[in-house]
Amino acid sequence: MQKYAKQFINGEWVDGTSDKSLENVNPFNQETLFTMKSSSEEDLDRAYRAAEQAFPSWRDTLPSEKQQLLHRVAEVMQERKDEIVGLLIKEAGSSGVKAQIEFGAALRIVQESASFPYRMKGQIMSSDFPGKENRVYKSPKGVIGVIGPWNFPFHLSMRSVAPAIAAGNTVVLKPATDTIVTAGSLIADIFHEAGAPAGVLNVTAGRGSEIGDAFVEHPVPKVISFTGSTEVGSHIASLAGKHIKETALELGGNNAFIVLEDADIDRAVEAAVFGKFLHQGQICMSVNRFLIHDSIYDTFAEAFKKRTADLQAGDPADRDTIVGPLIKEDQVERIMKDVQESIDQGATQILGGDAKGTLLHPIILTDVTEDMPIAKNEIFGPVAPLIRFSTEEEAVKLANSTPYGLSGAVHSTDIHRATEFAKQTETGMIHVNDQTVNDEAHATFGGEKASGIGRFGGEWALDKFTTEKWLSIQDGKREYPF
Repeated sequence: MQKYAKQFINGEWVDGTSDKSLENVNPFNQETLFTMKSSSEEDLDRAYRAAEQAFPSWRDTLPSEKQQLLHRVAEVMQERKDEIVGLLIKEAGSSGVKAQIEFGAALRIVQESASFPYRMKGQIMSSDFPGKENRVYKSPKGVIGVIGPWNFPFHLSMRSVAPAIAAGNTVVLKPATDTIVTAGSLIADIFHEAGAPAGVLNVTAGRGSEIGDAFVEHPVPKVISFTGSTEVGSHIASLAGKHIKETALELGGNNAFIVLEDADIDRAVEAAVFGKFLHQGQICMSVNRFLIHDSIYDTFAEAFKKRTADLQAGDPADRDTIVGPLIKEDQVERIMKDVQESIDQGATQILGGDAKGTLLHPIILTDVTEDMPIAKNEIFGPVAPLIRFSTEEEAVKLANSTPYGLSGAVHSTDIHRATEFAKQTETGMIHVNDQTVNDEAHATFGGEKASGIGRFGGEWALDKFTTEKWLSIQDGKREYPF
C-alpha cells in the first residue's frame, strides 16, 4: 500500500507539502498501513489548477473517447477486483460480503456513467417572435470537488467521480482520512491505468481542519459533492452558499423499518437483519428504528433475536464474518453511551452488548420509545431499537418524527396498502417489502430534510454535473416597440 502514500496531482504521484502527517490504520487490529505527508492548501491549489487547465480539452474530447475511458475503467476494476475487495477489508473494516457488494455497486456506477457522453442532449424550441429559434445546450459544469466518505469509500467516491468525468468535467477528490486509499488514491490509480489524461482526476488527502474549508471555498470548483454527516454537510453548504456555489449533499439518516400487522414476518426479519447489520450499521441508509405493530411485536422480536444471534462478529478478513469493526473505538463508546442511557430510561436489552476495542457485537433493544437517545440519534452501528405502534397513523407520525428523511422500508402483504403508507413518509427513498439499504446506478438517490440536497444516480447525476444554456437565434429583422 506504500505506493498510495502520496498525493495524485496532474497525473503524478507527489508528496504532500504540509508539515503534518496522516496515519492510515487497519480498524480491526490497529496495524499502521502507512504514514504519509498531508496535503497543504498549496497542494490543493495545484490540484484545482491542474483540473482547471485540463478541463477545456476534456470537455471537447469526442464522446466516443470519453466512453472508451469509462469502459476501460470498468475493465481495470474487474481485472483488479480481488485487490479492491482486499483493500476494502483491510482499510475500511469491510466484511467480505460487504466488500463484494460495494465493488458491484461501484462497477455499476461506472458502467451507467459510460452512457453519459451520448446523453448530453439539448433541444430546439419554438419562439413567439418571428424568425427566432431557441436552442438549449447541455454542457459540463467545469471542475467538480468531491469529498469521499469512509463507510462505503470506494463506491460513494466513485458515485460522483465517474459521472462527473463521463459528463466532461474534471475532478479533485479529497478522500476521508480513515480511508485514504479506497476513497481516493485507488480510484486515481484505476483511472490513470485506464488512460485518463493528466489533470482529469486529482487526489488531495488531508485533514478537514487543514484543507477542508479551502477545498470548498477555492474559486475553481463549480460544484462540491459530499457524502457524510449532516453536521459537516451543513457547514459545507454554508461555505458554498457564501460563494454562490452548488452542492450535492448526501447526509445522515434516521431510517424507519415499519412492519404492519399483516406483514410476512419471516420475510421482514430477513430484510431487517440485512438492512441493520450490513457493514455493522455504518451506512447512512441502515435501519435506525424498527417500528413494529403491537400485535406482532413479540413474535417479530423473538424471530429477529434468533436470526441476529447467528451472525458472526470478528475479523473482517474471516470469510464467515458479517459484523466487523467500527471505524474507531470512540464510535463504540458513543454508541454504548446511548444504549446505556436508553436502558436507564426503560429499554430492555435482549441480545448482545460485548464490546472490545472497535468490535461491537449486535445489540437488540425492546421497549424503546421515540424520546430515547438510541431512537433519536443516528446510531451508525450494530444496535437495533424496536418501537411499538398501534395504528397506521401512529406509525406514519413516528416515521416522520425526525429531522432526517433519507430512506425507509415498510412491510405488508397488501402491496397497495404498503404503497399508500410509503407515499406518506417524508423520505427521498422508501422500499416496500424490502430493507432500507438500496442503491441502483440508474435510479434517483438522495434525501429530504436534513438528509441532503440533490440527487445522485442515472439521469439525476447527469443533471447535477451539467448545466444548460439558452441560446436564441434571430434570423431577419426583429421589430421592437421603441
